[in-house]
Amino acid sequence: MARFAHSLTLSGAVLLLATTVSGTFTQRALASQTAEHELIAPIPKPEDASSVPTTTTPGRPLKLATWNMEWLIAEDGPLAATAPPDRPHRTAADFEKLAAYAQHLDADIIGLQEVDANATAERIFPARTYQIFMTDDALLQHPALAIRKPLRAHKNPDLVELDVALPTAAHQLRRGLDVTVEAGTSPLRILVLHLKTGCWDNPVAERQHNCPTLLQQFGVLQNWISARAAAHEAFVIMGDFNRRMTVYDPFFLLLNHAAPLSLTTAGWASPCENGSYFIDHILLGGAAQSWLQPHSLRVMTYRPDTQPATLSDHCAVSVRLGPQTPAPSPAPTPTALPSDTLP
Repeated sequence: MARFAHSLTLSGAVLLLATTVSGTFTQRALASQTAEHELIAPIPKPEDASSVPTTTTPGRPLKLATWNMEWLIAEDGPLAATAPPDRPHRTAADFEKLAAYAQHLDADIIGLQEVDANATAERIFPARTYQIFMTDDALLQHPALAIRKPLRAHKNPDLVELDVALPTAAHQLRRGLDVTVEAGTSPLRILVLHLKTGCWDNPVAERQHNCPTLLQQFGVLQNWISARAAAHEAFVIMGDFNRRMTVYDPFFLLLNHAAPLSLTTAGWASPCENGSYFIDHILLGGAAQSWLQPHSLRVMTYRPDTQPATLSDHCAVSVRLGPQTPAPSPAPTPTALPSDTLP
């Protein structure tokens, strides 16, 4: 639920090249040694949802997205009274707006965070179009997965080990949602997560700001990744990592040591909230690394004239995968990412 911060310290310098695109000032950041990353403003170039088929067909690339919904709770449900009073209190009109954004997103597989129940998720992703999966823990906020029909999928046991909190802790942590999707002829194992907040870009050795807790969770992810690699599975890990990961980040390197991974957000600045560095990520492993469609990373931003505080403090991040496509060409030079704003 944390909001994006405005700078990122890496173990490298930053070279900034300023350009102007359609009246928008854009900075191109190239990682190097010891400096702050500056904000990069979005390029106002929305993705045209009408150009994407709304049904799944063999051989068509799949659009995967991750979207933190920020306390998506039914106000008339039994859990609302136990939720923090300063959370967003959504009206029926707010749910309609979120559903319109979800329709514009037009993704086949969407990892969700901070959802209270299946029925609430179905108000955004209707049951006639999507199947909803959710973790089985007893928390107010759940990782969930919306999968467009007729894609077939089955739920694996929750990754309970991500709840590294002591049994006596006042607040338990979220489990990981583990689902296998039949993507064409190739199964795709998907882990949706929402990790501990507070260790945005601190060193691995940091003993404060919840970094030891996050480090424990990354150890759990290492084990999960190793198991997927041993089984020769194509897999995706996506969700709110609460970590501004780059390919230089020591936390990401811990995961990459377990098995080679593609960090699809690497080298890009998000247009969400006027430019920021990602904490919502999509990681690809195994054969899924070669399925990534080049230049397909997008962020669905909200229209400034219509965004109420009751939408979300996160934007949906998406990529496209083609399970039967060859390996992509090398990534382009890092630059500002086009937005995917609702027209």
